[in-house]
This record gives sequence, structure tokens and C-alpha cells, in this order.
Amino acid sequence: MLHDPNRVYVFDTTLRDGEQVPGCQLTTPEKIEIAHELEALGVDIIEAGFPVSSPGDFQSVVEISKAVKNPIVCALTRANKGDIDVAVESLQYAKHPRIHTGIGASDMHIKNKFNSTREEILVRAVEAVKYAKKSVEDIEFYAEDAGRADIHFLAQMIEAVIAAGATVVNIPDTNGYCLPDQYGEKIKFLKENVKNIDKAIISVHCHNDLGLATANSIAGLQNGARQIEGTINGIGERAGNTSIEEVVMILKTHQVLGLHTHINTKNFFELSRMVSAQMRMPVQPNKAIVGSNAFAHSSGIHQDGFLKNRENYEIIRPEDVGFPNASIVLTARSGRHALKFHLERLGYNLSKEELAAAYHRFLVLADNKLDINDEDLLILVGDKKFA
Repeated sequence: MLHDPNRVYVFDTTLRDGEQVPGCQLTTPEKIEIAHELEALGVDIIEAGFPVSSPGDFQSVVEISKAVKNPIVCALTRANKGDIDVAVESLQYAKHPRIHTGIGASDMHIKNKFNSTREEILVRAVEAVKYAKKSVEDIEFYAEDAGRADIHFLAQMIEAVIAAGATVVNIPDTNGYCLPDQYGEKIKFLKENVKNIDKAIISVHCHNDLGLATANSIAGLQNGARQIEGTINGIGERAGNTSIEEVVMILKTHQVLGLHTHINTKNFFELSRMVSAQMRMPVQPNKAIVGSNAFAHSSGIHQDGFLKNRENYEIIRPEDVGFPNASIVLTARSGRHALKFHLERLGYNLSKEELAAAYHRFLVLADNKLDINDEDLLILVGDKKFA
């Protein structure tokens, strides 16, 4: 898996972490439908569920394993044999199975969640990886709450689980705590101080509690991580996970980073809408990349610049993410260029004087009506009387 040092592997957890949003549970057929679209998108790994958590989750992992051909199918477990046995059984039909096991790495979790010690947690981590490795070759280990973990203990844990057979090591900022420079330094420290780190891929799994999930993920990639974990639309526990579409488009836009994915970015918009509809979770209009306003221009100054050269106000082309079209939205803030653009689209070529009069009437209308549509414009100019 390490043949291309600049390739970033995309691990999608929409169907596992994303589905933990209250009220957004999916049926197995719905999960399969999304899994097919994730495969078409080109994700490398699909985390299909947490099999021991419920019969429905177990069945979803089984059916997704049967349904997809190219991606690795991953099942989540805690660091115990019972969880791992159930996960192995759920992955029996997977062409490329992966077990994702792990345990808390921060003193906060070790003491307050596990009522344990660092030494005991280290033993449990190694035992879980070794046990999972007996059944599945590809083992990912997550060091939960790594964002708040002591860096030297974290390095010790990562070195031990790689020696036990982990092929991927996940360094989650479970609570969205880190600042980008802190998280980047954490990844860099592991890269430079874990002697066997070259035998595994470092993965970043960031949460958005402080709105930093995407920034932290990029910081991790800049410092040596080569797998990004996230969800479509950034959905997930609490404030959500890293938004896959944001990270992928950052890498595509900032080619100076020298990193790339195998994602078919033109599929983003449709997949975003599918996930939103099936999970009954609207996408906020100002959401980066896939929000309904992501390519809408309403300010007169912006509209003028956009109409002269779209690159004045667009660093991403809407068609690159499958977005129907950039839109010039007519509001009371719009300028004459925007009105002229829409009138010409409707077949009206007005003189300078006619446009000035129409614009005056348009502003009066726009101050009183929030949504100006084509019908309004036809009424505005229909009789050609601009008194």
C-alpha cells in the first residue's frame, strides 16, 4: 500500500461515525446504496460499522462486504477478543477486510474511562492487535483521544502496536481539542521518533468540536500522515467529523503540497445530496464545497468581478465537484451587471437608459421581496415602460 509516498488514502466513516448522529440511522439497503456511491467516488476504505454494537450493524457489514469490490471494508472493535471475533465473522465476504481496533491513549481516558494504568493499557493494545492479526492481515489501530495524550507514551504505544502487526496507526483528535500546529507537531514527533513507523501508514481522524477538523487533518498530512478519515458533509458525533470533500479539494487546489488522492471529485455534489436525504440531515447552505450557496454570488462587487472573470471569486470550479452551476443571485445587494446578465439570459437587450430605469425598479422590488425570480424580471421589463 506504500508504493506512492505522495498518495493520500481516503477512509470514509460516513456509515459508522457519521451514522452516530441522533436520528440519522440508516437501514442496511440505504447503507448499501451509499456504499456503492462511495466506491464510485473512489474512496480507499469504507468503515462499514461496529458489528458487535447491534445485529443491524453486523448485518450491514456483511452486506456491504458482499456489495463492494474495490474498497477495503473495515469493521470497528474495542480492544477485546469478543468484539474482534464478531468483526472477523462480519467481514467473511469482504474482498479486502480490515479490523479497526484500539483503546484510549490519554491519561484522561486511561484513568477516568478504563480505571487502568498506562502499563495495563499498553498490554491490552498489543494483545488486541496480535489477536486480530491471527484472522485478518490488515489491522488498523486507533489510539483514542491521542489529541490529549502524552506524546512520549503515545509514541511508545504506536511503536508497540506496529511491532505487534498494525498496518495503519490512527491518531484521533477524538474531542476536536488540538490546534493545527499542535496536531501537526504530534504527527511529526511520531514520524521522527517511532523507530518502526515506516512499517505503517499514519492516519488522521479529527473531530470538529472547535471547527478545526479539516485544518487539523491537513496539518497531519503536511507532517507525514497519509490516510485521512472523515465523512461526507462532515457529519458525525457531536459537531461532526472531518469533511472528506473539504480535505480532497484542499489537496487538489493547493498542489504545492504535492499530495493527491484517487477521488472522483465530480461525484461529490450528488453523493452529498444522497447522504443528506437518506439521513434526513440538511446540508447548511454555506457549507464549503457542497452547500447550496458554495458557488452563489449575491454582492454587486463580487458579481461584477465574477462576470468579468470567474476566477476573481472562484478558486474551485463548480463542475469539478459536480455542482450544477455557479449562480448569480439577485438581491438588493446586486449590481447592474448582475441584472443585465439575467435580462440578457431571458432575451432582453436593454439600452443603457432602459437598464438604469429597470435597475431602479429592481432595487425597489428587491428591498421588499427576498427571492427575485425570472417571473419577477419578466414583469419588471415586460411592458418596456420604465417611467
